[in-house]
Amino acid sequence: MNGLHKTVAAAAIAGSMLVGGVVGAVMYGVTTIGAAAATTATTPTPTTPGAKTPFVSNETAAHEATESAAREAQENAGIRPTVP
Repeated sequence: MNGLHKTVAAAAIAGSMLVGGVVGAVMYGVTTIGAAAATTATTPTPTTPGAKTPFVSNETAAHEATESAAREAQENAGIRPTVP
């Protein structure tokens, strides 16, 4: 191989490395931006009141008509109901 062939081969290798680096950086940027923009819908999880949260009884007529005597007794005693 003479000097000209070596120079052309070196230029081709350097050029392909440069192009590969640019393409890789662009693809990394696109996937990073896409991942940051993607949002997932989450369903809210029901929360259980803490032990220190005061219990407030629901005394509406519609609610009172559907609850059991045991539940009403717990509510009247100021206890968080444990029965349906």
